[in-house]
Amino acid sequence: MSKQIQILVVEDDNDINQLLCDIIRKSGYFPQPAFSGTEAMLYLEKQEWDMLLLDLMLPGMSGDEILAKIAEQSNIPVIIISAKADQETKIGMLRTGADDYITKPFDIEEVSARIDSHLRRYQRINKLPDTKRLVHKDIEIDQEAKAVFLQGEQLNFTAREYEILVLFLSSPKKVFTKKNLFESVWEEAYYGDDNIINVHISNIRNKLAAINPDEQYIETVWGMGYRLRT
Repeated sequence: MSKQIQILVVEDDNDINQLLCDIIRKSGYFPQPAFSGTEAMLYLEKQEWDMLLLDLMLPGMSGDEILAKIAEQSNIPVIIISAKADQETKIGMLRTGADDYITKPFDIEEVSARIDSHLRRYQRINKLPDTKRLVHKDIEIDQEAKAVFLQGEQLNFTAREYEILVLFLSSPKKVFTKKNLFESVWEEAYYGDDNIINVHISNIRNKLAAINPDEQYIETVWGMGYRLRT
């Protein structure tokens, strides 16, 4: 019997919370509603979850505070669902560790498709049988442990960041266009929105630079995309 997929839904508006839970149930997953940041943290401390749908404006503890805590401790997919539509907030949440950002009001089918897409990717990452280690300069990826090391120190990457880095190290001479990266990692059609790719590449660079600021690992090939710097 396969494991029941469990998704924590953190949304203080009862109607929206119920709608999101209905979407999750119709997809065959198990939703757990939470109506405040404090309640959400109790659920997060109690057990492991397969995904988190997270509003930002919450009583008790804000969504961005919850996201920051999760990013430090876990790589579960986090989808922000918020009425905040400004670019600064979106970029900030993606940099903090969110895997996706959906603005309200949302399309039910789109939310359902994004949930399915992120769960497929998360499950694939956590079931990869490949035990080989990928190495580039002083970066080492243990694909069995899903762990990234730089100069022997383990780094905390989100699931998306991990997949992007695995792509680069798997094809060290290839120039990846933003379309390549998006369709390989997100498994969705690319419509020219560069922002998500830019933010994730920036996050990876910043985390690597925090350990070794004197080395550049990913270079921009202007007009084309990105590749590992040899």
